[in-house]
Amino acid sequence: MSNIDEAKVCELEAKANEIRQTLIRMLTEAGSGHTAGPLGMADIFTAFYFHILNHKPEDPMWGDRDRLILSNGHIVPIRYAAMAHAGYFSIEEAMTLRKFGSRMQGHPELDRIPGIETTSGPLGSGLGQAAGVAYGARMDGKKFRVYCLMSDAEHQAGNLWESAMFAGVNKLSNITGVIDRNNIQINGMTEDVMPLEPLREKYEAFGWHVIDVDGHNIEAFCDAVEESKAIYEKPTLIIAHTIPGKGIEGIEFDYTWHGKSPKEGEADKFLKELRTLGGKITCNDHD
Repeated sequence: MSNIDEAKVCELEAKANEIRQTLIRMLTEAGSGHTAGPLGMADIFTAFYFHILNHKPEDPMWGDRDRLILSNGHIVPIRYAAMAHAGYFSIEEAMTLRKFGSRMQGHPELDRIPGIETTSGPLGSGLGQAAGVAYGARMDGKKFRVYCLMSDAEHQAGNLWESAMFAGVNKLSNITGVIDRNNIQINGMTEDVMPLEPLREKYEAFGWHVIDVDGHNIEAFCDAVEESKAIYEKPTLIIAHTIPGKGIEGIEFDYTWHGKSPKEGEADKFLKELRTLGGKITCNDHD
């Protein structure tokens, strides 16, 4: 039985659509940034900030908060958009993405925005940071959970596998890793550039519990996170299969949108498409 009811799922789907629209506006205003990956992760960030995380937007550094660590920092615009909708700061401030002097830089920076847990940039580093936080929490007897979001392509970095080994051998059951398995990177498809499979078997060999989910099925993702909380002898990895560019048909699975932003005319078209999709999300049947 699912841990989340249909009405809540519908609410989250509608919120994810709003957050995608905010993201497109942010990227267009910035004139630069990443589009495909952030769109693909909108459902997961919505699930975290509006259902999963134990957090307080009004007190972002609350000591018992769950820690959400973003390893692939280039997709941070979708995190900013979700945080703005959750009340960490205004949507108007989110529109200052990548502007000189803005807190909303192209990669997240520790201490610039309360609620951002780490500075990220070099790919492959986030899981080591998350494992250190999880290990420290266990030493201190803290009950908060640590979540680490990673790209698939950064698994081409060796230091990430050292971190996976560390978390496994130390049985860090308070950490849940999430891989955005969208199969693209800046210069092509992952399996053409540097094949990653079999990801499940690799993590299992390092002592992890592994769950595969559709990253756009919010109910399934929330259930996977709930399952991870019941695994007490090992860390958990969720392989979230996502569509880069999700919600905008013309750029879905197009790796050339990995690192570019929409132009004004494109943005108008994208927003219209997202609004149309949003209009099809009706929650009345779930009341």
